[in-house]
Amino acid sequence: MTLGLVAALLFAQSYYTPDEAQALFREGNDAFYKDPPDYAAAKAAYLKLLEHGHDGPDVLFNLGTACLANGELGPAVLYLERARRLKRADDIETNLAAARARQGDQLVGGVPTSAPFFERVADATDDDVVSALSLGSLWLTLGLALLFRRLVPGRRGWATFLLVMSIITAAVTTSLVGIDVWVQTHYVEGVVMPDTARVRDFPGDSARVAFEVHAGLKVRIMEESGKFVRIRLSNNLEGWVDREGVTPL
Repeated sequence: MTLGLVAALLFAQSYYTPDEAQALFREGNDAFYKDPPDYAAAKAAYLKLLEHGHDGPDVLFNLGTACLANGELGPAVLYLERARRLKRADDIETNLAAARARQGDQLVGGVPTSAPFFERVADATDDDVVSALSLGSLWLTLGLALLFRRLVPGRRGWATFLLVMSIITAAVTTSLVGIDVWVQTHYVEGVVMPDTARVRDFPGDSARVAFEVHAGLKVRIMEESGKFVRIRLSNNLEGWVDREGVTPL
């Protein structure tokens, strides 16, 4: 059997056609809305879609919502946060707020800190819109620059204004794209998955347990050491937890 044939067979086994994906998506929806709801079946259908590369915001939202309805707070926050990164929508924000309301950590102690400036900027911008504006303004700048050279000096007033505005737009939007890439590279966030995770003073099973965190809490992953990761909470408290207890976003 040739390498190409093996690759083709593996690809065929891991790929759903659009009709198959839609059928599985409807199967998950039917299980969710049946009376009584079958959240386990709905979750299984959506997970199959994820495993086969269909990881769009609608699938992630429905999966997170099914987990939330089934009382699985860690997976609910994980999938809803992933959906939010792909698409800003009121229903995603509403379900995330409901999940956070059920989260048990009050985050006492430490000094509460706001998110870093670049992270707030990246969070406030729509990646798809900014990327489209950046690409469009760059092409417009190039086109206006070529047109500007062909215009006689007396007719360059309007072209100059458009060119300057296009350059400013291209600079701002390209900078926003760069900030988003930088944040995704340097700020790794994760969600606590087990009902309770012990946070230790240093990476070791014999280390003192400083405090505990619970399912659904979003944390920042600072570094890794063996089977442990160092996390930072929004109130600036830090510690080490088992890496299997925190799933990166």
